[in-house]
Amino acid sequence: MVERRNGIAEVRGSIPLLSISPLQDFAFLGEPFGLDARSPALLMFSFFASKHVQQGRQFVKDARKLLAYKRDLWSAAQVADFEAGIKRLELACGARGKDEVEAAVKALDETCGRFLPPPKDAGWRENCEVFLVAIVVALGVRTYFLQPFTIPTGSMWPTLNGIMGHPTTTEPPNFAVQIFDQAVRGRGWVNTVAEDDETVIGMEEQARFRFFTYAKVQTDKNTYTIHAPARTLADGFGVYPGKLLKKGEPIARGYVETGDHVFVDKFTYHFRTPQRADVFVFNTQKIAKMGNLGPPPKDPSQFYIKRLVGTPGDELRIAPPVLFINGERATGPEFARVMAGQDGYRGYSNVADINHPNGTVMQRPMDLLNTPDATVKIPEKRYWAQGDNSYHSSDSRDWGTVPQENIMGRGVFVYWPFGAHWGRIK
Repeated sequence: MVERRNGIAEVRGSIPLLSISPLQDFAFLGEPFGLDARSPALLMFSFFASKHVQQGRQFVKDARKLLAYKRDLWSAAQVADFEAGIKRLELACGARGKDEVEAAVKALDETCGRFLPPPKDAGWRENCEVFLVAIVVALGVRTYFLQPFTIPTGSMWPTLNGIMGHPTTTEPPNFAVQIFDQAVRGRGWVNTVAEDDETVIGMEEQARFRFFTYAKVQTDKNTYTIHAPARTLADGFGVYPGKLLKKGEPIARGYVETGDHVFVDKFTYHFRTPQRADVFVFNTQKIAKMGNLGPPPKDPSQFYIKRLVGTPGDELRIAPPVLFINGERATGPEFARVMAGQDGYRGYSNVADINHPNGTVMQRPMDLLNTPDATVKIPEKRYWAQGDNSYHSSDSRDWGTVPQENIMGRGVFVYWPFGAHWGRIK
């Protein structure tokens, strides 16, 4: 086991690692022929030296480096004392006696200990170094290779879960089960009950420590804090301004799925172009219908995750529930399961559902591909993005194609929660 003592490498349980450049063990071989110990003719014999001699030489080499670093800081007496220790070790290595080498190493190490006392708070310094290195490595991986991303909405459901609310008629389970659900399934339970006969007059979404999102529900009599986004309360639990509440009636009772957390591969697209059927992540800069988005002073852009449906040159058409690419029915398991309309999928659509919290559903035509005969031709360096949950997805049918430079990477793996979606994204 290698340790660092007093600035010199040391092997625990053995002699510290050292070496000198002159091949003193073999100098006598060249003397009759006038060869120096450094002669190339003798270098080939260096590996025949005894192990303790090789280690002693390495210690001398390290000691000379240390002396070069400290010569200007030490007094003349300290330099002379240290040089004497080095000379003693060199002579011991030349004599090749194990006891002499070990004694010289020990004496030189003690000299280092006198001249180089251990720094204060050495443990804290080492821990900080490890911590900073870990941060740098993590940032490097996040910047160039893998970046975590949270699915914010249900536009890719049921392929990927977004932040969605699920009402229940029964009260939440016990505390232990709630902790398990949160840690393993990514479910956060809510159970807020009206304290009076009252009317909801507004909701305000707030963030705590930039990670925890909750909504303040204001009624004409009370204020309630519910740990769920305002949109989830409206879509999942039917909470909206004007809703009448009876005393003891649940405002929101059930659980909120925190959304699938995925790793985005930012490396692969440097070596190949995005492929049809990829699940990919992109930002919304330079997409005109998304608004004035971009770097400051523009409004900040958002990151979306969708299915890549069309590549440059493709012609698309939707005749619900079928997607046509270049006049042919879309092929591949990723498209087939959506068009089958089973297991939660509803097929591809020309319209979007608008769910009112009171339970009514309205439909609006999309801006593009809004009839079974409408077609779109994708320009060069542009891509078409659609959600697998076609009736509840804001995608290219609303705002057009995605510029190639906006693409961040492809979603490859759901790392949390540990549910049915855990694993490679399909």
